[in-house]
Amino acid sequence: MLSIDELNEIHLDVLREIGNIGAGNAATSLSQMLNAEVNMSVPKVRILDISDAATALGGPENPVIGILTKISGEIDGLMMFIVGQSFAGAVLESLLGEKQVSYAALTEMQLSAISEIGNIMISAYLGSISTLSQMSIKSSVPAIAVDMVGALLSVPAIEMRTVSDKIIFIQEDFLSSADDITSNMMLIPSMESLDRLMQKLGIQL
Repeated sequence: MLSIDELNEIHLDVLREIGNIGAGNAATSLSQMLNAEVNMSVPKVRILDISDAATALGGPENPVIGILTKISGEIDGLMMFIVGQSFAGAVLESLLGEKQVSYAALTEMQLSAISEIGNIMISAYLGSISTLSQMSIKSSVPAIAVDMVGALLSVPAIEMRTVSDKIIFIQEDFLSSADDITSNMMLIPSMESLDRLMQKLGIQL
């Protein structure tokens, strides 16, 4: 296997299952943070070009919030958690009691709260991968940025350009009594890492 886009349907099924478990863990974490019941739809797991991911996120000029972390250990690569204003607003209202959220004027406290949520959501996914595969995975301190989709996606595009121009894109809808909010998780592993993961799960690339 030379690139992510050569994954077949069996590999995608494995990634979907990881996505399902990760989303379930993320929904539980989100429910605890928001102190409200949170359900989820079946997450959509796709292999996308960076440009197609930008389209799926509303276009390259759409403003969003991105939380990026590097992963290392038995799996190395990047994970990026991207949310829109509705997600940030719902979370900040629940955590900080703030109903008016502006991308243009997020405070340090607001950014810190969103970053912590992104970190917890990313950890939920990495935890599901680690539990299923019995692999050791570490993550760096997350970096948060508010920018247009195109600018945010340029970071993984540059960082992983020698690996692949494809990403594993997981989109999920969380449903609560107050809001329906969408989050997007992107996993960009090295091919060596993906090979190790599949082998641990008994599947050959």
